[in-house]
Amino acid sequence: MSYDVIVIGGGPSGLMSCIAAASHGASVLLIDKGDKLGRKLGISGGGRCNVTNAKEIDELIRHIPGNGRFLHSAFANFSNKDIIAFFEGLGIALKEEDRGRMFPVSDKAKTVVDALIGKVKSLGVEIRINQPVRRVLYGEEQVLGIELHNGRRIESRTVIIATGGKSVPHTGSTGDGYPWAEKAGHTITELYPTEVPITSKEPFIRSKELQGLALRSITLAVWNGKGKKLIEHEGDMLFTHFGISGPAVLRCSQFVVKALKQQGGGTVRMTVGLFPEQSADELYQSTLRLAQEDPRKQIKNVLKSAVSERLVPLLLEKAGLPGDITFDHIPKQPWMDFAKLLKAFPIEVNGTLSIEEAFVTGGGINLKEIDPKTMMSKRKHGLFFCGEILDIHGYTGGYNITAAFTTGYTAGMSAAAAASGDLQG
Repeated sequence: MSYDVIVIGGGPSGLMSCIAAASHGASVLLIDKGDKLGRKLGISGGGRCNVTNAKEIDELIRHIPGNGRFLHSAFANFSNKDIIAFFEGLGIALKEEDRGRMFPVSDKAKTVVDALIGKVKSLGVEIRINQPVRRVLYGEEQVLGIELHNGRRIESRTVIIATGGKSVPHTGSTGDGYPWAEKAGHTITELYPTEVPITSKEPFIRSKELQGLALRSITLAVWNGKGKKLIEHEGDMLFTHFGISGPAVLRCSQFVVKALKQQGGGTVRMTVGLFPEQSADELYQSTLRLAQEDPRKQIKNVLKSAVSERLVPLLLEKAGLPGDITFDHIPKQPWMDFAKLLKAFPIEVNGTLSIEEAFVTGGGINLKEIDPKTMMSKRKHGLFFCGEILDIHGYTGGYNITAAFTTGYTAGMSAAAAASGDLQG
């Protein structure tokens, strides 16, 4: 039996491409090597599934620093507003949380996964699980179908590869699609971890004295070797036994990876702004006033009311201040050094956790070889790509799943058109 469209991969982009293709009249086969569809979707957003982000398109693209501008045409087909309308049309009530993040009111990813799979089934898509694909079959200029691991061949006029990247491999994302793309003549840009915790060998990290300490509403900056600020993000962070993690850290991680690569290893300097709204001079004055209000109290105890108690000894040590002095004995320059540490506490970092431990894969299929209006390969007619296999990556907060849904919808719609002869290569 042959199909108009074969979709390989039952993640968010694959499911959405099935829906788009079938909605546009194509006969569709969805094939997945795992025993369950939507596994990565089921753990997204901390198990609540952040389905998209409500920001305006230009702002949304700004939050997809990995080639977000490539998505302009896809958003014209299926935008974040369309994603919201789509899920609400399936009866899933959504709510907007901080920074534009959109969640199901149920706070359960299962709600979203079940609705997507239900929609796929209602459109008559044939679903086959536990059937790994060995290879995609190509003619000289055209895709021909797929071959399963058991040797069986299935013909199709179009194939959509939606197999994901290499992050979170227990959900099935193990990089299967890259060799198939290369076989078709595509190049894969270097893969690297993004949205990933950062590692450090700082003495205070190795001693684990700060392990488990969470800092709220800080700023985190990445600097290159010439002292230029590469990026700064505001948010929360967490000290771990290996380094640092948390939302602000994840957003900075790709810039750490790139800086380390550019300089050939070593360490990269990051700084934590504990009080983003105040300058170092203002922090000097405000902390001095605190000590003055209780002049007989040791400064290590005075500062506990302003700074996390676990940070105080480390900050005082770095500033060269004994913790047991009182207001009358505070030396001016070390206190200014202390204020500067509050403004920009330095951490030397040396890398990140592995790509398998990252939330998102950086790199992927070179976008110069993909038509942004259709997601079709410029190398083989009828071959489409969508989701994380493409060289597109965004910050956490609904941006990556938005890219998956919009590229998935565009690929599905375009594959249906190609199968019917309405889309020429």
